[in-house]
Amino acid sequence: MRNIDRLPFIFAGILFLLAWLLGFPMRAQSAPLNDVQCTVILDAASGKTLYQDGVCDQRFSPASTFKVPLSLIGYDAGILSDAHTPTWDYKPEFNAVKREQKTVDPTIWEKDSILWFSREVTRRLGEKNFAGYVSKFDYGNNDVSGNPGKNDGLTQSWVNSSLKITPIEQVNFLRRLLDRKLPVSAKAYDMTKAIIPTFPAGDWTVQGKTGSTRLRNDADKIQDKRSLGWFVGWAQKGDQRIVFARLVVDTKRTDMPKGLKTRAGFLKDLPGLIK
Repeated sequence: MRNIDRLPFIFAGILFLLAWLLGFPMRAQSAPLNDVQCTVILDAASGKTLYQDGVCDQRFSPASTFKVPLSLIGYDAGILSDAHTPTWDYKPEFNAVKREQKTVDPTIWEKDSILWFSREVTRRLGEKNFAGYVSKFDYGNNDVSGNPGKNDGLTQSWVNSSLKITPIEQVNFLRRLLDRKLPVSAKAYDMTKAIIPTFPAGDWTVQGKTGSTRLRNDADKIQDKRSLGWFVGWAQKGDQRIVFARLVVDTKRTDMPKGLKTRAGFLKDLPGLIK
């Protein structure tokens, strides 16, 4: 009788074990993460939303769009002097991709999106000053801690790591930049506007910065196969000035960095979005 009494418990234990064995791989294979697209355009003076489409309130890595605030920081801190000073030579210890293995000045840094130059700026700033500027800018989630346990916030936090920002936060930051309401010098504003690349878009003159990166989510152990493309900046047509952000996050492969493709699409679309 005792053995018969134990049978329900044994049976329940077997069912639990089977459920755990079957459930474990199902949890590991999490549902694919959704694609995200956003275009948001504000009137630079009033802040009025002129156009908004898509999901614009999710935070993602700023990637190379962070070169805009980092330019303000570099000039304000005296690390950068003018459009072509300093000029730094590439060093093998930078371990950069081949296209970045060259001598770089601030103009080339922004135009060609050179990561090692950004890291040299932040190294010269130091952790305390770097975190202080990001906090004073109220940039995204303000988190420059970097990857957990790696102590790499000073050189990695803005590249698919701890620092994240939404498209809405991007355009609000850009409004403050144009209004000169950030805690930096007049020179920092002037030089940043001088070195951000310029593009035509119909009757619009556009200045902006791209960003591209592949995504991952190690903390949640989710395999994220998506990649990200940003294009953010400002544009002028006559007396009208706007700030904008376009974000594309998906699994589609492109024949160029996703940021460049995102920029090309926005420049093509802009004349039809704002009359």
